[in-house]
Amino acid sequence: MSCYKYWDKIKAIANSLKEYDDYKLEEMPMDEIIPLMDSVEEIAHDQEIDFDSAKHILDDAQMNEALKVIRKFYVKFGARLETENAKAILRSDDPWATLESFHFYPRYQGLIKNENQLVKFTPEHKVVFIGGGPLPLTLILFNKLYGSRCVSVEIEPEVAELSRQVLKKLGLESEIEVLTGDETSVQDIDYTVIMVAALAEPKERVFTNLWDMVDTITPIIYRTYTGMRAILYSPVTEKATRGFHKEVMILPTGKVNNTSVLIRKIV
Repeated sequence: MSCYKYWDKIKAIANSLKEYDDYKLEEMPMDEIIPLMDSVEEIAHDQEIDFDSAKHILDDAQMNEALKVIRKFYVKFGARLETENAKAILRSDDPWATLESFHFYPRYQGLIKNENQLVKFTPEHKVVFIGGGPLPLTLILFNKLYGSRCVSVEIEPEVAELSRQVLKKLGLESEIEVLTGDETSVQDIDYTVIMVAALAEPKERVFTNLWDMVDTITPIIYRTYTGMRAILYSPVTEKATRGFHKEVMILPTGKVNNTSVLIRKIV
């Protein structure tokens, strides 16, 4: 099916989002934000649009401005949703129930199961996740489902501290460590698997630094956006991952947004 059916809709969504600057987005009730996000994801999750068709929109110069607006909204929306759920967990008498009520919780479950096809996670694994954010749900699920030990690397000190408080509230502070820093923190950590968050930036610097620090055996999993899901965020480029060999890629299904890619260093 032609992706051009969405051409006008994408522009219309972008125009509506322009009304909300960063301040207004922070103040908007969630019951107003989520329908806006749903309208974007309706396009992103259209299974009938293949990769080649999607490129006609995603690579079109006229769509650049609209995509910038939508992607900015997606990042801000996700960050706010994670932060609000993290704070709700700290206030909760039943923090695990509050965590499981998180809007994206079922999607993370699907994503983690996809990634377990790339590396069979066990309690013997120690997973380092670059770009952990305020709610390190990826690592929480790796620990819960597979018993893996984990380290979240978060560059913003306040975000890292919120993450630590959440883990303590969930009783996971001895299972999941939070470090404040960037990807270069990896050199001071014992690990078996490295993961790079979809929103960890700048990608070229992240992968260049990882190349300098890892061996050719260590599996690195990164998350990206492919097909129409790239309306949500710019995909990881081959230029960014030069020096690595792409071994396996798991495409998303259902409402999961991320494609997961397994790479290893080559010399």
